[in-house]
Amino acid sequence: MNFQDQPVKSWKASYKLTWNDFKGKPQLQTGAAAITASGISFGFSITETDSHKVVDFTTEVHAHFYPEQSWYIPEQATNTILGHEQLHFDITELFARKFRQRISKLKISNNIKQELKALHKTINKELAVCQNKYDSETDFSRSFEAQLQWKLYVEAELKALEDFELKE
Repeated sequence: MNFQDQPVKSWKASYKLTWNDFKGKPQLQTGAAAITASGISFGFSITETDSHKVVDFTTEVHAHFYPEQSWYIPEQATNTILGHEQLHFDITELFARKFRQRISKLKISNNIKQELKALHKTINKELAVCQNKYDSETDFSRSFEAQLQWKLYVEAELKALEDFELKE
């Protein structure tokens, strides 16, 4: 999906999603009570010499929430489900931090563009696997025990990678 021209919310430690952030039209046929559309936005620029030798690069990595693609069914909305959806966004931020960490280990080379693109592809695959595992293990928020375990795990992982958080 391409959400480029749509409004986004960037992840912030000081802000938790509320139901008001979910602006999309509910898709009743999915069987879900709510859907969080989030992802990692990534851009980079490369500085080259006249002889096309790469001498520097910069990157931007953001965890974004897409309000127009996110929705909930008001009659089914509970604090438990909202907590589950908030954690989906936190998981997106966790993988944005992992991405920034991996980028920080890259060395400048003429292959940097390919390395960055490959890393982006890898991190997106890992993020998708983690999001699916989270839904599966928590039974889409219905397992309170698993939900709590995931919340504690994600909080600890975010703390471990706080050096790679974008400062507000």
